[in-house]
Amino acid sequence: MKTFAGKTAVITGAASGFGREFALLGAKLGMKLVLADVQADALEATAEDARALGAEAITQRCDVRKDEQVAALADAAMRRFAAIHLVFNNAGVGAGGLVWESTQADWEWVLGVNLWGVIHGVRHFTPLMLACAKQDPEYEGHIVNTASMAGLLAPPTMGVYNVSKHAVVALTETLYHDLALVEAPIGASVLCPYFVPTGISQSERVRPDELQGASAPTRSQQVSQAVLEKAVASGKVTAAEVAQRTFDAIRDGQFYIYSHPQALGNVQRRMEDIVSGRNPGDPYESAPHVRDKLRAGLRED
Repeated sequence: MKTFAGKTAVITGAASGFGREFALLGAKLGMKLVLADVQADALEATAEDARALGAEAITQRCDVRKDEQVAALADAAMRRFAAIHLVFNNAGVGAGGLVWESTQADWEWVLGVNLWGVIHGVRHFTPLMLACAKQDPEYEGHIVNTASMAGLLAPPTMGVYNVSKHAVVALTETLYHDLALVEAPIGASVLCPYFVPTGISQSERVRPDELQGASAPTRSQQVSQAVLEKAVASGKVTAAEVAQRTFDAIRDGQFYIYSHPQALGNVQRRMEDIVSGRNPGDPYESAPHVRDKLRAGLRED
């Protein structure tokens, strides 16, 4: 996808973080915007800022866990703009702690947003984009699914999140191959950020009531939350910079998008572990301070 002006972008998780920055950059590039999130006030704030940059933008409250709400978002986009060119399946939440301490509610919430939200987005938007392509010989489209470096590694105390993001990577790689198989004029990319200051560490504020924990957080969940908040807040790469790298990757047809390429050494070692049959190495080899803080917190009496 080489041009953005006049094209329509759909963005989930648009109220904050990467989604907000995708919207603002899309507005600067002359795109029409369909913005979705569960945080209605913050979502409207993003839309107002995008409109101030000259964009035509509509908003819709959308819980991406719900198939019918993603379907309604797709319908709203087509009704307003008649075509969809760029989709960011971006909404995401995080939860931590030792994997055996994660509750069924934790699994349902994180997988519901991080994985099922992307599944619903792929299922509903891809056919619409293929239909748009049939009607326009000049059509070009792209789908970006937000995963994480945790989709390429398996850091401790992040089990539920890791599982959701590994699945998103696999889903997006398959989407890429399937689109190529049918020779569709639609690209696909997977975004794998590392520690970037966004609202991901405060995800609990949007957890639905029906999936709230029945008991207080465990020690490991508290430690994991504290370490994650500090690691994310101390990130030197901004969400706006990641948004720029993402649009550059879309223009270049690049599939894998990274915020911190220096962390790929850990990914390479993991692949070598798999191929050689070695036991898994330390996923925090490039960020040992994070591992050390986790270990220290769990050892305290």
